[in-house]
Amino acid sequence: MRALATAHGPLRLPAFCPDATRAVIRTVEALAAAACGIEAVMVNVLHLSSHPGTSLVRAAGGIHPFMAWKGPVLSDSGGFQVLSLIQQSPELGSVSPRGFSYRLDRGHARKTLTPERCMQQQFRLGADIMFCLDHCTHPSHPAERQRESVAHTIAWARRCRQEFDRRLAQRGGEEGRPLLFAVVQGGSEPALRRECAEALLETGFDGYGYGGWPVGSDGALVEAVGQVAELTPPDAPRHALGVGKPESIVRCARMGYDLFDCTLPTRDARHARLYAFTGAPAHLSLEGSDFYEYVHMQDERHARDRRPVDEHCDCPCCLDYTRAYLHHLFVIRDALAHRLATLHNLRFYAQLMQRLQAERGAP
Repeated sequence: MRALATAHGPLRLPAFCPDATRAVIRTVEALAAAACGIEAVMVNVLHLSSHPGTSLVRAAGGIHPFMAWKGPVLSDSGGFQVLSLIQQSPELGSVSPRGFSYRLDRGHARKTLTPERCMQQQFRLGADIMFCLDHCTHPSHPAERQRESVAHTIAWARRCRQEFDRRLAQRGGEEGRPLLFAVVQGGSEPALRRECAEALLETGFDGYGYGGWPVGSDGALVEAVGQVAELTPPDAPRHALGVGKPESIVRCARMGYDLFDCTLPTRDARHARLYAFTGAPAHLSLEGSDFYEYVHMQDERHARDRRPVDEHCDCPCCLDYTRAYLHHLFVIRDALAHRLATLHNLRFYAQLMQRLQAERGAP
């Protein structure tokens, strides 16, 4: 089994890192998430710089003590979130060779996010794995926009690398050194993906991420996901940013991707959509999507069901409560429903990672 060395301990690969965007996995405390088998989380520098502010997080000792998380923390650069803002309302943001200019909402003060500032904020957080600022695009954007995205992503990655190295020099040593990942953009154009990857490899980073929309309109992985895996070194960790469906994670892990993050399991949990293996995880074939099923807890058929959500799960929800009780909690809209459902979905993903780790030779 392969493990990634970080300042807060080794991270077994492949690993799913639930999004703790604002320094919290929604509805679940850090200790409970770790008890479910989650080893690392992903925070977002854009949102944390807005509130409470990265300087406040640093004053609290860094992101780990601030959110009481003892394992590795990854920090997203915020580029994708700025794109989402611009997609929703063009007046909320713009992009230039310098970086992003944005407002999180109408009436808010305009801020700038440059490669240098992105690195400075991530160092204030004290993340173990940092991401270069990249310019994400939507698949529907024209070729000119895709080329602009790649040019920005390459130039910004170089500036991030320079700022990252400068910060390390100020610290005076490699001990406890964070890792820096670059993101490969290029939309659905193979030539642009290759151009971006080759330029990033020339600069040199600790790991590489797939950037952009990883799934098509039919929900299947796009060809560019496999291409990026082929273009990046097999000995460098690869992060499939935004890949979250269980069958997509399996496919990406077998392509060579090591890290995954997505809001899908925690968001689904809050909407009463839970995951259950269709048999003992260790013995299931992971081909296709038949190895799991969705359990919609608000369905009336669960009102008298005394079974756990998943008979093969050892999370607090499945060990202590029935489907009937969880159905009741969702019907009365009690907050406990969200917590138990989130714990269950996190445990499902942790079990899936353990199975994929076993495929790579874990004892």
